[in-house]
Amino acid sequence: MARPLLPLNALRAFEAAARHLNFSRAADELSVTPGAVSQQIRLLEDIVGGPLFVREARGLQLTDLGRSSVPLLREGFERLMDASALLREPPRRKQVSISVAPGFASKWLMPRMDDFHTAHPEIELWISADMEPADLTEGKVDLAIRYGPGDYPGLTVDRLMTETVLPVCAPSLMDGEHPIRKPADLIRHTLLHDMSNDGDPSRPDWAMWLKARGVRHPDPRRGSRFNQSSLLIEAAIAGRGVALAKRTLAQADLASGRLVAPFPDGSEAVGFAYYVVQPRDRPPSPSTTAFVGWLKKQAVDHDNTMGQL
Repeated sequence: MARPLLPLNALRAFEAAARHLNFSRAADELSVTPGAVSQQIRLLEDIVGGPLFVREARGLQLTDLGRSSVPLLREGFERLMDASALLREPPRRKQVSISVAPGFASKWLMPRMDDFHTAHPEIELWISADMEPADLTEGKVDLAIRYGPGDYPGLTVDRLMTETVLPVCAPSLMDGEHPIRKPADLIRHTLLHDMSNDGDPSRPDWAMWLKARGVRHPDPRRGSRFNQSSLLIEAAIAGRGVALAKRTLAQADLASGRLVAPFPDGSEAVGFAYYVVQPRDRPPSPSTTAFVGWLKKQAVDHDNTMGQL
């Protein structure tokens, strides 16, 4: 059975008087009269059955009974103040922090953000787009979307999407000065190279792609190089050459007509894929779970759209 609490006003008066050792200063703090403070102290003394203060030549002093209770009482009021301040704050919005590569963020995630905000207006997404993957063990990031082999010790791993690469270019190159009709026609075009630091040993480069199609290019490694996949795709859109691009990242531009794929059968599968990774030792928040569920649905929709391109 819970023990009854002492009157809160009496406790407040006692704590203030004990801190100041002066009824008048306690009254000023509480915006009451010294007589009201004295009355509350007497009420409390009647309840506890003994004096809390004594008057000595040097002024008001605490008795042993009063002194023993002050530290806990002061701590209790401090915690009440903290709780009151918290209750007065506006409700905090729910947040999910995400680490993702710049290319995936700009070309795949950002175009879909409106859909998430429509479905979950109460959740704020904090996106950190860095070339170097974030350390999820530090607790600063809720989840990451990584492109790699899927082997991430200490993390919960869910595969999101596979990847292929294929040649893409601006529509103007298809029927320009040097029309593109067959792979050998690429010899007369600038080749754009994706040098993003994903370490994928299975991803074909231009030399491998052309060789597999019987094209003897004099120097397939020449051409502009880009350390971010999104920059490579933007260069292709601008007509700077033909890019061997990740299809997932080029999908939106292919669908809009900003890019075309000269060879419908030119896709090559790669061994790496996109994964959602989360700290294994930290349960996800409901907001994080909602975002991951949304991501997986978007991935399914993406795969369905890819089959139609």
